[in-house]
Amino acid sequence: MAYAIGIDLGTTHCALAAVDLDLTEGDEIALSVLEIPQSTSPGQIESKKLLPSFLYLPHGGELPVGSLALPWDAAPSFAVGELARVLGQKTPLRLVSSAKSWLGHAGADRRAPILPVLRSSSTEGEADVERISPLAAQVAYLAHLRAAWNEEHEDAPIEEQDLVLTVPASFDPAARELTAEAAREAGLGHAVLLEEPQAALYSWIERSHGHWREDAKVGDVILVVDLGGGTTDFSLIAVHDVNGSLELRRVAVGDHILLGGDNMDLALAATVKQRLETEGKVLDAFQSAVLVHACRGAKEALLADGAPESVPVVVPTRGSKLVAGTIRTDVRRLDVTKLLVEGFFPSVEIGARPIARPRAALTEMGLPYAQDAAVTRHLAAFLSRQIEATVDLAGFAERAGATFLHPTAVLFNGGVLRSSLLRTRLMDALNGWLKADGAPPARVLEGADLDLAVARGAAYYAYVRRGKGVRIRGGTAKSYYVGVESATPAVPGLEPPLSALCVAPFGMEEGSEARPAKQELGLVVGEPVQFRFFESATRRDDTVGTMLDRIGDDLRELPAIGATMPAEGRVAGEVVPVRLGAAVTEVGTLRLEAFPRAGGERWKVELDVRGR
Repeated sequence: MAYAIGIDLGTTHCALAAVDLDLTEGDEIALSVLEIPQSTSPGQIESKKLLPSFLYLPHGGELPVGSLALPWDAAPSFAVGELARVLGQKTPLRLVSSAKSWLGHAGADRRAPILPVLRSSSTEGEADVERISPLAAQVAYLAHLRAAWNEEHEDAPIEEQDLVLTVPASFDPAARELTAEAAREAGLGHAVLLEEPQAALYSWIERSHGHWREDAKVGDVILVVDLGGGTTDFSLIAVHDVNGSLELRRVAVGDHILLGGDNMDLALAATVKQRLETEGKVLDAFQSAVLVHACRGAKEALLADGAPESVPVVVPTRGSKLVAGTIRTDVRRLDVTKLLVEGFFPSVEIGARPIARPRAALTEMGLPYAQDAAVTRHLAAFLSRQIEATVDLAGFAERAGATFLHPTAVLFNGGVLRSSLLRTRLMDALNGWLKADGAPPARVLEGADLDLAVARGAAYYAYVRRGKGVRIRGGTAKSYYVGVESATPAVPGLEPPLSALCVAPFGMEEGSEARPAKQELGLVVGEPVQFRFFESATRRDDTVGTMLDRIGDDLRELPAIGATMPAEGRVAGEVVPVRLGAAVTEVGTLRLEAFPRAGGERWKVELDVRGR
């Protein structure tokens, strides 16, 4: 049997979907979601469509022998999924969470054992907690999914199928490469990466059973708002005419914004903690961590349609007098609505921009969360920055006096947006901006499964890659540049001026190579060097070889790439005349290649993702 498989490796949940290629005919696609076996309590196994992205590291003797057994592993050393989340609510210092966010954090050593994070206000017992790396956590989730699939499909091992793995659209090349590496380490073989907002749109196409063209027309600009547990992603996909046929083209992707459900949990927990302290109930660091996990459940319950007026929250102590030490309180729906809706989705004008506050000199080591929690301000900035994203496409007329790019349709994705309250708030904000600009309101593309859309869309894309169905075009969502240091005399206290050479233009397709730039540069060989890379989400007209004399605000620096180019018979430290070319791999990583003037070498610059 043959399958096209898609995996959503999410911040808070993972899911796996598959298209049975033997049963699929035309628009009738045999797509199903895998029920994933996982421990739900010690000694109890249940199958669920979602695998929570949590890993629990128990101490010796904490759990009965065999209580973590799975159909494919009689004695795992840690828990993954629902049981990990349950245990972590009671002992959060042993819970690994947000591993995906850490994998995308360029400032962390993503191969180092840094999870669970040790806070500066360390709590008793943290010293003996085993830690793992963000990469290892992702490997564990993928290995669980691989084993679950192979347990049910012995005649069709997952490593022999067409596989697509999703990543945030804003993941940089290093984070994409690490995700692909995690898949290889988990035994999944070669996996193709797909951006999550595109996967959500693929799912919408698949669920329309061939009728998506009735809901999309030439000139449409679809805004995909993907709000998950750890990140907020914005993407724009245009519907345009190509030789009389509709084509979908991804024209813009937003920045990597660490803002999502995790932030809401922290905000709600901080509010509840403050209220408890006014009542004379002081929480220690352990109880504060437990409160965050308790507030996650309260948030989900109170934002749901038909939610109760309040939800009880219980915070135990670690002492022997559990009943006496337990702190109980209620979280009210009114409080959640005011805090999360007004705080994360405030009503703002289109000219609003994310607020940057002065940073303290010292901070705890942690994720670089967005400084401004207002999703609406981030969305306003994104749409304003992308005002020219469709100017080169046929069927898209410029609107005189427009202050931002006008979406005509919106597709929601991500578990946070299960709440109709939050979806309505976002649509009200967007349509208010459109009305002020004299544009018609945007419509919502209905029918998305907010929990499973990414996995379903990834499976559909794996099917599309076989030459079937509808494919979204677009290539790279940004232009990429390499820094070139000027050959100038040394000046005390001043670094040599830096220029930026475009090596991969906007829209370069995955799996393609760009012709080498015409400029000849000097490359140091035989000793360690660093390549400085930059990206731009707005410079769409630059081509290979475009040289920018200065690094402006429209360029953002990426993590440096370390490399040692082989001397090939030359003296170490020699400067060799080369021309630079680039390729974009199928997993979305950028590969730089140097072609010496003399000789037939072709030097490849490998990404160094160890320290970044």
